[in-house]
Parts: sequence; structure tokens; C-alpha cells
Amino acid sequence: MIRATYHVETPCPIAEVAAMMAGEQSAGTFVRVEGETDELRQRFGAVVIETAELGQSQTPSLRSAWAERKGLTGPRGVYRVVIDYPEDNVGVNLPTLASVVAGNLYDLGEVTGLKLVDVALRPEYRVRYEMPAQGIAGTRASVGVQGRPIFGTIIKPNIGLSPDEIAGLVDRLCEAGADFIKDDEIAGTHLHAPVDARIRAVMDRVRRHRDRTGRLVMVAFNITDETDNMRRHADLIEAEGGSCAMVSLNWCGLSAVQTLRRHTGLAIHGHRNGYGGMGRHPLLGMGVRAYQALYRLAGIDHMHVHGMGGKFSDLDEDVTAAARHCLEPMADQDDRVMPIFSSGQWAGTLPHTLAQIGSDDLMFLCGGGIMAHPQGPAAGLASLRQAHEATRLGVPLAEHARSEPELAAALARFGAQG
Repeated sequence: MIRATYHVETPCPIAEVAAMMAGEQSAGTFVRVEGETDELRQRFGAVVIETAELGQSQTPSLRSAWAERKGLTGPRGVYRVVIDYPEDNVGVNLPTLASVVAGNLYDLGEVTGLKLVDVALRPEYRVRYEMPAQGIAGTRASVGVQGRPIFGTIIKPNIGLSPDEIAGLVDRLCEAGADFIKDDEIAGTHLHAPVDARIRAVMDRVRRHRDRTGRLVMVAFNITDETDNMRRHADLIEAEGGSCAMVSLNWCGLSAVQTLRRHTGLAIHGHRNGYGGMGRHPLLGMGVRAYQALYRLAGIDHMHVHGMGGKFSDLDEDVTAAARHCLEPMADQDDRVMPIFSSGQWAGTLPHTLAQIGSDDLMFLCGGGIMAHPQGPAAGLASLRQAHEATRLGVPLAEHARSEPELAAALARFGAQG
């Protein structure tokens, strides 16, 4: 069975609404139709597992013309609803799976709020979908980092630089000690910096750095595009010796990401920009566990989870839940993905992040925290390693900074903002 969990707001009896949800998304319509036998319903019908009240709402979270026509203006219950859908209703078809667990449910007149909060699969069924090509272990092996988080940054300015200027910046970041460097999500195929030209120019510098030092810095080139172009760009990254491609998941979609996964062994760096549009409202859209489960089935290796104490709206518990889900296996074999922390991060936000997650298996990206360090990017990266060492030793950052000038400068520069 494919188990989906929802939060539902409705003025109607929840047992009736849950049964309607199960029927709408499986072998049932609002009336019995010819050929809809008991045997067919038994095999292909969804089953309501649980309905539990979570609270009450005096006003509807969302308007429903149907409810207004019925004069349903009283208090609304908020419930957790758990439904099991037969795997045979889907086969192995990721967009169909998504349409089964979500689909028309958001449009039902009986609900004035609905959010898909989790999707859980049997391990035996999960492995029929795409697995990460590199995941956590492969990413660590590629960048040669063990025993600590992977530290990296974002190309800034994020737009406007020529391929040669970008390559020069990447070269300086490689020399500074970055493990990982990524494009911004708005970096595309620009007239001033086409993707192919960026890949060639940057990888020339990355290979030279590898030849000098033995370290291959992982660069996530943003290849977000229509599917054929993404495959072509992935081929070029591989031909140039690269190891990672970044994709804006929401704007490419499940099928395109799945197709890219089948085409390439590159690490797919999943950027979730736009997720706030489906995740921020408590009774609309999709929760982070459900969202991440679907894209993990497409075979991504990395997943952005935002950051703690950063510039975005996420509560610490939201970020923690997203990261911990990345680190939970969905199958009997290791299909974990690397959580990516970013947005306003610096050495001062690292200890709390590590304490919340309880693992070093994460990528910690700092734009200003590295690039705007008063002593330069190399010192910014050093401050991160020093913050990790302080955390490992159980020493407060301010105390550890007495013997670490790079960390001390970071605390002085960013502390008031953190």
C-alpha cells in the first residue's frame, strides 16, 4: 500500500469526507457506476486508516463555493486523515503516484483546507523507483571529505558575470578551500553566459586545481531547462570531468528529473525554490515530508532544506524535519540524500544546526558567510571548519575564537546579524 497522510479542514462529518477522498482518488466516484463491482472496489479501492481530530477552526482557511451554497457556516474541524492506496493503482509511475495521493483532493467542495503531509511506501515498492546515483556516501567520496560537513558557497554575483569571470571566481574559491560551489537558481542560459560556455570555462579551472592538489571540487551547474537540453548539458558536464548538476525541481517537474536521473550518473542537486508556495500554509499544499518523498523517488542526491537562523521564513523545527527526512532511509538499502543548508548561514549558525540534526552528513553553504568574511573567502571557510571543531569539542564559539582569528573575525562581522 501507498500510505498518504493529510491535514483536512471541513465543516462536514469527517468520516464521510475521508471516505469521499478515498473514493475520489481510487475506484470510486460520487455515485456508483456500471461495472463498479464489489470485487473491483475490494482490489482497487483506497482504505481510510485513521481520522483523528486535531482542533477546530471558526472561519474557513479557504473559501468553498460548494460549502457556501450549502450554508455551512459553522465551526470547522481540523483532522488528520490517513489513507492507504493500492500499489496496483499506480504500477511504477511517479506522476501517477503523485496524482493519486494529491490530484483533485485540493478541489473538493467539502474541504476548506487540505494539506498532504506525508507519503510512505513499503521498502520493496520504493526500490522500484529511481535511487540516488551518489547520495551521501558518493558525494563524500567525490569531494574527499569525511568526518565533517561539506562546506561550500554560491557564485555571487549570481548573474551578470561572463563565463571567464565565473571561472576566475571558481578558481579563487577552489584555492580558498571550498569543497562545493554552486550556481544560483536564477542562473540559466543567458546571452552573456550560456550554460555550455560556463561549464567549459569553469571545469577548465577545476581540472587544473585537481591536477595541482589532487582535490576535485564539486561544482553544481544549474542546468534547469527543458528535458533534452538538460540531458545535453549533463553530458557536457561529464565530458568535462564534472560531478554534479543542479535542477530547480518545481519548475522541471517529477518526470523531467526522473528522466535526467536515468540519463546520467552525475549527482543531482535538487533545489526546491518555489516550495514556499505549496508549503507555507498549514492547510494548503504539501508538507515537506511528502514533497521530499516524491522527489527522492525521482532519484535526486541532494535536497535543499533552507537554514536555521537565516533569511527565510522557515521555523527551526521545519528545517530540522526536512533534514532528518533526508537522512531517513526509505528503502532497506541506503537511499538517503544529502540535506543542503543555505540562506543566511555562517559559522555562528553551524553549532545549532549540528545540534538539531545530530549528524555531520550535511552540506553547509554560505554566500556572504564566506564571500563577505572580512579576511576573505579562505578565512570564511576556515571559520566554518573552526566552528565545527568547537562543536565537536563542546566548546563555545567565543571561547574557541580566542585562538582562531578567522572565527573571531566572523563572530565580529556577522554576530550582530545572527
